[in-house]
Amino acid sequence: MLNVVVNGFWGLRGESVPAVAERWAGTLTALGDIDGPTFDVWHEAGDGLPSDPVLEPSAPALAEYIERKNTGPDLDVVGYTTSLWARNPAAAHVSMAIHAGSTSQYALNSVSLAFRSREVDETAEVIRRAPEILRLLAEHWEFDTGQVYDRPQYRAVAERFDLANSDPRCGRAVHLSAGRAALAPEDLPATYVRTAHGGLVIDLTRGGAESPDIETVIEANTLLRAAGALEKLPVPFDRATF
Repeated sequence: MLNVVVNGFWGLRGESVPAVAERWAGTLTALGDIDGPTFDVWHEAGDGLPSDPVLEPSAPALAEYIERKNTGPDLDVVGYTTSLWARNPAAAHVSMAIHAGSTSQYALNSVSLAFRSREVDETAEVIRRAPEILRLLAEHWEFDTGQVYDRPQYRAVAERFDLANSDPRCGRAVHLSAGRAALAPEDLPATYVRTAHGGLVIDLTRGGAESPDIETVIEANTLLRAAGALEKLPVPFDRATF
């Protein structure tokens, strides 16, 4: 069963609803360029049924949706939480969730793209391109750390290093912000791709050509942690990235 996630986290960065919507609209457009059949016809969060409302992936429509789904006081502090999903013929079920705009010194912002299916497996082109999708998300959301993982890899890394869900780690690929990238060892069994904002994606799949086993992923985490590239952001947060 396919269960692959691409995600990223960052610290304090206040943003308006229109600014968050612009990032999200750009992300959805770029995802469509990577794989039109998978990333087509986005539905509002609901019951995961075709009857859920379809949302036009434009900045104005997304801004209205974010405002509609987030009500109450202090939203400029707690941030905005919203999600969309897509499921199209012969493609995986995809969900995208964001929590952005928070200025809390104790709550991380995040973006997550999850692929799940009983029919589609990890040989699918869109899954092999997951490290490229990680780079795309990092460039649109300018996050601090991010990764691509499946559930066994995630559990193995969490248990080996005693990590909380939002702690920095490396899956089959990892994104490091510019400060973290400067600390990363250069000899991991991976390809290294720079991002537009000075960050780095380290891809243990080498562009989807390889399937790193759990021990390879554990070793990459060990070396990155020893170098200081996976240290937590200092709490309380005073910035978005390391």
